Amino acid sequence: MARSPHFFSFIHTLRHIFSHIGVTLLAVGVAFSLPMLAQYILFTWWPMVEDDSQLLLINEIIFAAVLVLLFNLFLGARQGRLSHRMNRLVSLVHVREESNWRSRWSDRKLLERITGTRDVSVMSVTGYDTFVSQRRKLKNVIDHSYELRVMLMNPYGTGALRRLQSLGDPAPLLETYCHETAATIERLAALAAAGKQVTLKFYEDPPFWNLIVTGEYVWVQYCHDGHELKNQPEYVFALLRDQPTQGLFSAFYVHFLNHWSDPRHPEYDFATRQLIYRNDKGNEVKRLSFPPQAAPGGSFEPIRLAS
Repeated sequence: MARSPHFFSFIHTLRHIFSHIGVTLLAVGVAFSLPMLAQYILFTWWPMVEDDSQLLLINEIIFAAVLVLLFNLFLGARQGRLSHRMNRLVSLVHVREESNWRSRWSDRKLLERITGTRDVSVMSVTGYDTFVSQRRKLKNVIDHSYELRVMLMNPYGTGALRRLQSLGDPAPLLETYCHETAATIERLAALAAAGKQVTLKFYEDPPFWNLIVTGEYVWVQYCHDGHELKNQPEYVFALLRDQPTQGLFSAFYVHFLNHWSDPRHPEYDFATRQLIYRNDKGNEVKRLSFPPQAAPGGSFEPIRLAS
């Protein structure tokens, strides 16, 4: 059951109220303690240490250590404020690392805020971790969405071969890619049968970005050559409602839309299990079976439409 966004707004308001109350009480406490602290230093502490060289040296060392600590805290706070400002400029709201328990905890908190997402757009290698294994924990977001637009890498294309060669032995990796892609297709077919509007396309180029757009958030991973995608950090950028042109959300979303509208990328037909190729005007020009069937000469023969 999705939580109301007004409930989160109410909790956020209460946090601000209690934080202001705490800061006010702390300031009042410091103000009232200053006269007593000054009296203690002038009439108790200083007469006790001024004639004792060893005690005076110890106090000087402690005082110097406290000053260094406070200076480092100031620099850390300043650097944190600068980092917060830069994150705000690029609209970075979360970094996901699989081995970091704090990032996994923040991941769950972020997923709780993503409610009422009407459409989900995915540009992935096989889509297995998003739709089948649920490693990204997006099941609730996907189940509550209405439209799914998915782009996967064609595991039988030249781009997949270049990707596999950068990772090691292509043969077993190709089998894994084909198995994961087939599992993703079956999952998407089940979602389409359940009433969701699902559109699946394939791209031929080597993967560059792994993108998941969930409403006003985009999850980004860089597909680095020679490295498994699951080992790469994942960055989450949010749409800034007050300044939609600021930040990287729009840049990555437009990147997805440009690839989605490219007529070179065929659409998958769940009923016939074929790839539908269209021209610039959107007219169907040919079909290819998927997985492809090898012709007697060893090449893949396209299934052309009758003229």
